Amino acid sequence: MKKAIVLTAAFAALTVAAAPVQAAPKDPVGALKAKMVPGHGVRFTGSVRWTDGTSDQGARDIKGVFQFGGKGVAAYDITMKDGDEQERVIAIGETAYYSGDLVGSRLPDGKTWYKRQSRGMPDSWSQFINPAEPKTLARLLELGKTKGDTVSGSITLKELKAVSAWVSAAKFKREFDGLKISYTLTLSSSGLVSRVTSAYTKPDSGTDYTSTVESGYTGWGSKVSVKAPAPSTVSSKLR
Repeated sequence: MKKAIVLTAAFAALTVAAAPVQAAPKDPVGALKAKMVPGHGVRFTGSVRWTDGTSDQGARDIKGVFQFGGKGVAAYDITMKDGDEQERVIAIGETAYYSGDLVGSRLPDGKTWYKRQSRGMPDSWSQFINPAEPKTLARLLELGKTKGDTVSGSITLKELKAVSAWVSAAKFKREFDGLKISYTLTLSSSGLVSRVTSAYTKPDSGTDYTSTVESGYTGWGSKVSVKAPAPSTVSSKLR
């Protein structure tokens, strides 16, 4: 009997030791803030597709980088390619520089960049969801439902403007405040966002079209450097 008790106790001890350790809850906002060091940032790539429900109307590839400053995202450099057309936007602080097919033919001779005051997303076919903003990320997590390593939900443009400098600085008209943007965030094992998918449907000349953006994020916290174009190549006027 004594031997049986000893064996039972030993087995119980082994059972406790072998019990799986529960993973700590992910803290995406905390994980993001830990990476937000000035001079560091995150790189991203992705694609944009829009359709009228019967056929794809176009596609765009995107790649870029966000650079952190003392108060969040301080700069970005984004290249957007649509077929043979390419556009690049560099934003530093309150100033943005544009180059490529859309402005190239309207620039004065010898100039390759157009300069104006802006720091928001380049256009409505860009990724509305910016996972590099803590307030934005916190609100998306609050509104969304978590399943495994994904968080899915929807948010109106008005709600997004209230928390996202990326969106509010783009100065979309109030008539679009009710636009609903659906989203899915995919989280890495460390809680950082590794992928974002967003979509919205908008009436356009009587025909609804849907824009879907998929973006992947890598190198959170790595050193990055966004620099303004050479002053000699910049113009603040268009022809």
